[in-house]
Amino acid sequence: MKVEIVFFAGIGVFFVAVGLLYGFWTGWVEPVGWVALHLCGGLGFMIAFFLWAAGRKLPARPEDNPHGEIEDQEGAYGAFAPYSWWPLWLSLAGALVFLGVAMAYWIAALGAVVGVWAVIGWTFEYYKGEFAH
Repeated sequence: MKVEIVFFAGIGVFFVAVGLLYGFWTGWVEPVGWVALHLCGGLGFMIAFFLWAAGRKLPARPEDNPHGEIEDQEGAYGAFAPYSWWPLWLSLAGALVFLGVAMAYWIAALGAVVGVWAVIGWTFEYYKGEFAH
């Protein structure tokens, strides 16, 4: 997790530095910008600290070994349905929900119904049809 720790600590340093620069530039008069930037930096530091604390308790991962081989990381990554159309329907339902919030709530309700149908279809796609187990 060393790469992730350095990455998120870098994000924290960047946002704190930009927050200080923004504060000096605006004379610390504008109260939202520099506070929000410092909060973003704090979030980066919090994630880096969590990864550091979790990394101390866990064994080293294969990608943390500079002399590691590809074979060290092999294994099952999960079961994925080939040729599934359900993610398309779920994304269209999400688009309808967001459009409905902006335009009219009946469109959001239609999107919610389509979304429930798509989640159920995606959940149970292994129980019937071509890929049934």
